[in-house]
Amino acid sequence: MTVCTLCDSAAIQAYHQDNRRAYFQCRDCRLVFADPASHLTPEQEKAVYDQHENHVEDEGYRRFLSRLAAPLSARLPPGPLDGLDFGCGPGPALASMFREQGHQVAVYDPYFAPDTAALASQYDFVTCTEAIEHFYTPAREWQLLLSLVKPGGWLGLMTKLATDAEAFSRWHYKNDPTHVSFFSQETFRYLAQRDGLAVEFIGNDVIMLRKNQS
Repeated sequence: MTVCTLCDSAAIQAYHQDNRRAYFQCRDCRLVFADPASHLTPEQEKAVYDQHENHVEDEGYRRFLSRLAAPLSARLPPGPLDGLDFGCGPGPALASMFREQGHQVAVYDPYFAPDTAALASQYDFVTCTEAIEHFYTPAREWQLLLSLVKPGGWLGLMTKLATDAEAFSRWHYKNDPTHVSFFSQETFRYLAQRDGLAVEFIGNDVIMLRKNQS
């Protein structure tokens, strides 16, 4: 029986079907997720990522990342602070941008920076840009992200947000075979209420979550 990959609810409904895979939606947390049977193997997934060309010094890429970096920087207390870029990819430009502000920033990526020592600490801020939609087991990975944030710290996310089934049917974002977990504002509000977080939405794809002090 299919259950929600984020909240484990059995309240699942069919959401969309295309010629690649089926998608389901959880009626509780509202996550939309691809049929787990359609997930790529790690080798197939890595082959897709290897086609990306995101370089640390690429000004266009930096402008893209600044949509998260700027509002997060504005919310952080005076530094220097300890941060982590989770899912940094092959070109950890965001970590470099925060280091240029004087912060100490570690990186982790299961394929490109797999040293799990970075996951043994807590941080003043954690960023995860264009990565959460790749989570095959978001229940586990979400709890990991929360565990990495110090009380009172910030989790800054960037991911395109799902809206409704009709728009989803035409949405290019779902066509990337490595995109399997599609969050919405409703999903993040559910998580914020459940896990004691404050949540803000900035534009169409930036989400700021602050962990409670205790």
